[in-house]
Amino acid sequence: MIIEPRMRGFICLTAHPKGCEQNVINQINYVKSKGAINGPKKVLVIGASTGFGLASRITSAFGSDAATIGVFFEKPAAEGKPASPGFYNSAAFEKQAHAAGLYAKSINGDAFSNEIKDKTIDLIKADLGQVDLIIYSLASPVRTNPNTGITHKSVLKPIGQNFTNKTVDFHTGNVTTISIDPCNEEDIENTVAVMGGEDWAMWIEAMKKAGVLAPNAQTVAYSYIGPALTEPVYRKGTIGRAKDHLEATAFEITKSLADLNGKAFVSVNKALVTQASSAIPVIPLYISLLYKVMKAEGIHEGCIEQIQRLFAERLYTGAAAPIDEAGRIRIDDWEMRADVQAKVAELWEQATTESLPTLGDLAGYSDDFYNLFGFKVAGVNYTDDVNEMVEVPGLV
Repeated sequence: MIIEPRMRGFICLTAHPKGCEQNVINQINYVKSKGAINGPKKVLVIGASTGFGLASRITSAFGSDAATIGVFFEKPAAEGKPASPGFYNSAAFEKQAHAAGLYAKSINGDAFSNEIKDKTIDLIKADLGQVDLIIYSLASPVRTNPNTGITHKSVLKPIGQNFTNKTVDFHTGNVTTISIDPCNEEDIENTVAVMGGEDWAMWIEAMKKAGVLAPNAQTVAYSYIGPALTEPVYRKGTIGRAKDHLEATAFEITKSLADLNGKAFVSVNKALVTQASSAIPVIPLYISLLYKVMKAEGIHEGCIEQIQRLFAERLYTGAAAPIDEAGRIRIDDWEMRADVQAKVAELWEQATTESLPTLGDLAGYSDDFYNLFGFKVAGVNYTDDVNEMVEVPGLV
């Protein structure tokens, strides 16, 4: 079939298998170009199909020759209906990994459930014995707690007062003002239940109990802080409370792994275009301005550049990973440079519908968004008839 992007609001309803495959190959080639990393050898990535999770799996495999197991919740194709982009990404990754002689298997299901945890542990026992790195990179708006049966839904709201600021519709380029009502206590509790550290801790506890964590095993979850202008709706809002919980959980997990000499880290990453960030008011405008500034400075990074640097320059240097005063790894250091933030703040004040095409990098933002779904990827002929029925070769 001929597959074209079909939009509904901030969601793309279609994905292109060849575009997703080329995107994965480009990331693999980048990691290989940076040279070998003396990194992990047996890796579990929870949330492995897109964004930072996918980049972590690629960096582990093609930077460190690691065996990888990926857990994700993605939709396979049906006749005439493309799969979700994460499904095509995972198929492309496994195809390339197997061609390179690397172990790669995947599990498709709800990572929050006990069933998928047990299935993953059984696979590790059968094939790898133990793992030495666990990446936790889930980005779901909904979680059903497997022990209580309660379904929680996260919300993006400020705490205590209304938030009003500028945002942009990246499809049209229209800069408008948006207001968001404050949350209630239940909103905070639900958001922490979905996006906090409870499920991460449950994974590690289950794996330790099953004996599948190697001595000196490390586990890493991803977070974001961002600038002052997004604080009310992000870091000081409901999501920020969840991130606070995630970061506090890292210390608890490290304590629980003391007998293995294991460690848990939260890595604070830079702002990037993801399916989630595209739906957050204010963030698309901030990212379009940030991209403009960081590209001009020659320090722009996508997911794969961020994670390759995280592995090569933070986690696997032969020394203890450098951390900030709150115990976090900071790979957002270039984004948060004082000169970068000062320039973004200056542009923010000037940004209007008319000025944004010059001030910002809305085209770069839009391209990155379409790339997430396999569209606008260089070297792909989108007029070609493609087979949407792609399989993940190592799907268990």
